[in-house]
Amino acid sequence: MKVIFMGTPDFATAILKAVAARHEVVAVYTQPPRPAGKGMRLTKSPVHVLAEELGLKVRTPLSLKDAQTQADFRALGADVGVVCAYGLILPPAILEAPPKGCINVHASLLPRWRGAAPIQRCIQAGDAETGITTMQMDAGLDTGDMLMVAQTPLTPDMTAGKLHDVLAKMGADLIVRTLDEEPTPFPQPSAGMTYAPKIQKEEAEIDWTKPAFQIERDIRAFNPYPTAWFRVAGERVKVFAAEVAEKTNEAPGTVLDGGLRIACGNGTSLRLLVVQRAGKRVMQADELLRGFHLPKGTLLSCAIA
Repeated sequence: MKVIFMGTPDFATAILKAVAARHEVVAVYTQPPRPAGKGMRLTKSPVHVLAEELGLKVRTPLSLKDAQTQADFRALGADVGVVCAYGLILPPAILEAPPKGCINVHASLLPRWRGAAPIQRCIQAGDAETGITTMQMDAGLDTGDMLMVAQTPLTPDMTAGKLHDVLAKMGADLIVRTLDEEPTPFPQPSAGMTYAPKIQKEEAEIDWTKPAFQIERDIRAFNPYPTAWFRVAGERVKVFAAEVAEKTNEAPGTVLDGGLRIACGNGTSLRLLVVQRAGKRVMQADELLRGFHLPKGTLLSCAIA
């Protein structure tokens, strides 16, 4: 089939590569280059970079609402649109342009976790499983009829980074099957809808008044980005891994021993395992403590989410 692909982040590159291997991608739509890095230089999206490597035509409109952009889209003569984390709202004129409509590859088991951050939110919520849904897009936010679903369990050590890679591969496989088999759409279940709002950087500051199990989930959900952190002695320390430890009666945020066990809410505690000081490399907690004085009884600040 002739396909228009629409996507932006790294997650979408696996989907584009799989589609381009089996179909004719007549154009790739992605977000325009944005300032990034210390020098704030204009940087192309991961999908943009891959599309150019594959020799595909790239378009980067700021909006899809104007008549000329919509006419240019229709003129491509695509059979179907494939959309994955594109970042722009698709108006009806775009959704209806290809004869087979637009198909979205979404990183959750819809209707659970509609929205921008399903990977992180399912880990924060302690879900037992997640997956990929392909769906026929409509004007709503991830509300269209479903086409195919693939599930994967969420292991206790699953981070957002690991889950990203698992789901990207699953999404690539599922979109190929969806395009090949052209399944009959079916409505999303009426129950179980949740929303996955975009991750905000300020969420990553650890709130020690939360129970330890929730902080541990947050740490995994924010690994690798934006990375959970706390502040001590004016310095920001990032946390990449932790484990729930013994109960305690100490106030949340109190350092309980010489091994980075921290009191949390509801009488719980958390042991930090993998950390990083500002400007230093990622290291095990015991390695950090050899050169970083954090005595028992130190009280860490408690950011309120």
